[in-house]
Amino acid sequence: MGSSSLIVLALAAIVFSAGAMIVSRIFVKRTTNPQKGEPYECGIPTEGSPWKQFSVGYYLFALIFLIFDVELIFLYPWAVVVKRVGWTSLIEIIIFFFILFMGFLYAHKKGALKWM
Repeated sequence: MGSSSLIVLALAAIVFSAGAMIVSRIFVKRTTNPQKGEPYECGIPTEGSPWKQFSVGYYLFALIFLIFDVELIFLYPWAVVVKRVGWTSLIEIIIFFFILFMGFLYAHKKGALKWM
């Protein structure tokens, strides 16, 4: 297999994507509508500049959500094998939850969980 398979795969990806673009250029009818170039947000017409500064709190909230989401990803395999692994896994998951809870308390203390 080796590198020749990778080269064939890359060439196939280029050919298929270029082919799709060429076919769309040939068969799709073009319309020049100025509304097509505007950003669409829930049917509300845009006002002002689209470049606005957002509060960093939104990003912190999203990162904290991702941390607890990843926690659930680690929790599922543990729950599947908990009977086979025994007490050691229970102690390890308690330590894992303790570390996450300390992170949660830290974020709460810093005010990262306040929406506005």
